[in-house]
Amino acid sequence: MSAELIKPVGQDDHIRGNASAPLTLVEYGDFECPYCGMAYPIVKRVERELGDELRVVFRHFPLRQQHPHASHAAEAAEAAGAQRAELFWDMHDMLFEHQDALEDQDLVGYAKDIGANAAEVARALTDGTYEKIVRDDFRNGVQSGVNGTPTFYVNGVRFDGSWNDPRELIVALRSHEATARA
Repeated sequence: MSAELIKPVGQDDHIRGNASAPLTLVEYGDFECPYCGMAYPIVKRVERELGDELRVVFRHFPLRQQHPHASHAAEAAEAAGAQRAELFWDMHDMLFEHQDALEDQDLVGYAKDIGANAAEVARALTDGTYEKIVRDDFRNGVQSGVNGTPTFYVNGVRFDGSWNDPRELIVALRSHEATARA
């Protein structure tokens, strides 16, 4: 039995790629999770190979007990994205490329490095401005059957195959597209 996304992809999601692409890959991830860090270049490869056929969505699923910096990292990405949509993805990439340094001062430094207003990001972290967004993503993930990270959904259906093989993700994406057309 496969789980489906309870909350469909919408305009409040962070979408990279062609927003109207026929293929959608949703990741529930944690910026401090080593497995999400291993999945990061694999997703990038899938994006390169599928190009305009694919849109990628990232939703937060910080595993707070195991990863004490994950929630603030997610909030920092939200704070950057609130300034300009593309800054979410710049921060997303920066966080995965620097998983070993996710203290608040690191997050603020990354915000500055990507061209975001670092003072606004720092204020958002202090004030908890984006806590609710991160918590809502987590709650939606739980309702959709997420119980660890990374968890992927291929065109709305949880992908239970091996995410560490880009070919397997690509085959799953294309087979779901073919099924949808039938």
